[in-house]
Amino acid sequence: MVAQREVVVNGQTLTIEQVAAVAYDHAHRVVLDPAAKTAVQTARRFVDDLAARGEVAYGITTGFGNFKHVTIAADQTAQLQVNLIRSHAVGVGRPLSEPEVRAMLLIRANSLVKGHSGVRLELIEALMALVNAGVYPHVPEQGSVGASGDLAPLAHLGLALMGEGEAWVNGQQVPIADVLRRHGLQPIQFGAKEGLALTNGTTFMTAVVSLAVGRALIAAKVADIAGALTLEAIEGSIGPMDERVAALRPHPGHAQAAANLRRLTKGSGSVASLKGWKRVQDSYTLRCLPQVHGAVRDALAHVREVVARELNAATDNPLVFPEDREVLSAGNFHGEPIALPADYLGTAVAELGSISERRTAKLVDPATSEGLPAFLIPPSQAGLSSGLMIPQYTAAALVSENKVLAHPASVDSIPTSANQEDHVSMGSIAARKAREIVTNVEMVLAVELLSAAQAVDLRERRGLGQGTKVAHDLIRSKVPFVDRDRALYPDMEAIAGLIRSGELVRAVERAVGSLA
Repeated sequence: MVAQREVVVNGQTLTIEQVAAVAYDHAHRVVLDPAAKTAVQTARRFVDDLAARGEVAYGITTGFGNFKHVTIAADQTAQLQVNLIRSHAVGVGRPLSEPEVRAMLLIRANSLVKGHSGVRLELIEALMALVNAGVYPHVPEQGSVGASGDLAPLAHLGLALMGEGEAWVNGQQVPIADVLRRHGLQPIQFGAKEGLALTNGTTFMTAVVSLAVGRALIAAKVADIAGALTLEAIEGSIGPMDERVAALRPHPGHAQAAANLRRLTKGSGSVASLKGWKRVQDSYTLRCLPQVHGAVRDALAHVREVVARELNAATDNPLVFPEDREVLSAGNFHGEPIALPADYLGTAVAELGSISERRTAKLVDPATSEGLPAFLIPPSQAGLSSGLMIPQYTAAALVSENKVLAHPASVDSIPTSANQEDHVSMGSIAARKAREIVTNVEMVLAVELLSAAQAVDLRERRGLGQGTKVAHDLIRSKVPFVDRDRALYPDMEAIAGLIRSGELVRAVERAVGSLA
């Protein structure tokens, strides 16, 4: 039996690593920090008092959006919240993955527990109960414009809490009411403001970007590993990775990538210093590895910082300040702070794929591969077998697709709610595109690793570095040398699996220490 590990929900300290742990590993249990209960209960008493007195407060005693001027009677405030959930659950398209839904549940609970949303503890505990029970509500991924919050996706979570809508069980879509009963969970009866507090936030886009940037950080390390293995296969120069070069252009990512490349190839007999080296200079895809990979690292550092802040933010509207007896209608639901970094994330990671595909093209082309056979097939099979000709096509297709996906979503805005909501972020679209780009790049890197491992074997492994040898050996434990044509898509998927799971990075880091 796997021991459970706790992630404490307190509205202050949630991290990207914790979100990923809960999203991917059911052994992680989320628990409420007892110290956070007082603020939640104080805010709830304030909301109940407002509703009972009929004081005008948006979404508590009024309608929503352009219905903000319509006053709601005290005995209808609960029905107002139920109607909100039902009317807003209009998401379409593919369902979010289970990890993304689990991330949403955790992030929403963490936001509400800050004590400025005015919900009951029961609502927060119900969100956490879905995570801990492994219940996976059906949440379609399209329908949010990224302002007024991720309304449609979050409304589908609201439906689940009410015992309406569907859940996924073993790949089948089933009524969630049945799933809740099976786990001994009771549907929630929403009170004043609670439907609005649940749906009005950036939780969808933050969850998707949080998981995507975590994967991107792994991909950045893999890109260094793949680049180092290609450098050895080409018998290129380690000289451009000199720390003195990085010191003269002091971008942190440059220095980190260069240090990684030096560490990965330490002890290699396949890379050259610049002294007495026959080629004088490598092409940009090798010589500029630290500059390109480093720039991506700096971009990821920025995105990570923004997401870390958003994970612990109150993002609904209105916000309640019971100590001041105030309800403030404001704009913390607006997704711009996440939309721009999500677009930046997609653009940055696309560049990892772009330069990786060019390194793959260099490996398979005898005009640029420095003596390797065409398409990395043994000469005795050349012509009869195509070798690694076509995986590069796949990488090229994915890189081209990423160029389309990298077009920023955040520059667009379509007004909604009769022009009451007249500027929106499209942050959910930016987040989804970034996630797709990361997925594509993982496969592009897999193709490079497949090609570089093949090239190294054709060179008869002339003394690989400490890190690249481990990478090569792990790849070969999953994928054999290509001595004649066979279906290669299982090989590509096997290497992509080593990337996505983090197994490749963990194996290399056990040998060389933590990569930057």
